[in-house]
Amino acid sequence: MSNNLEFNTLIQLVLPKELNDYFEVKKIEEGKTKIEIFLEEFNLAPVGYKKENLLSKGFYEPIVIQDFPIRSRSVYLNIKRRKWKDKTTNKIIHRDWNAVAQGTHFTQEFADFLKEILRRTTNK
Repeated sequence: MSNNLEFNTLIQLVLPKELNDYFEVKKIEEGKTKIEIFLEEFNLAPVGYKKENLLSKGFYEPIVIQDFPIRSRSVYLNIKRRKWKDKTTNKIIHRDWNAVAQGTHFTQEFADFLKEILRRTTNK
């Protein structure tokens, strides 16, 4: 197996699916207590739009969300989402995705996991 294939396989196991589908890992920074993974959205047209009708307008400010810890270190995902201008309407658009649990800075999967742990400990 090549190093690139091994890296991609590992990333697919670690990151939430919607991030694997639409984002590229640009950098990983390891510290003693945390791991930061920097992701950038691919330049793929959102559903319902044709790429030829869109003009790339760069990125929104990055957001940082927390995901499952790895080897006793906190994991933070620094996510840069793209924005486009629709040439026909002049509106700025972006891909809708719900990887972040509403009202938190956690991935949806991690928030669901924490809720389940809390539910189990309070029902004892």
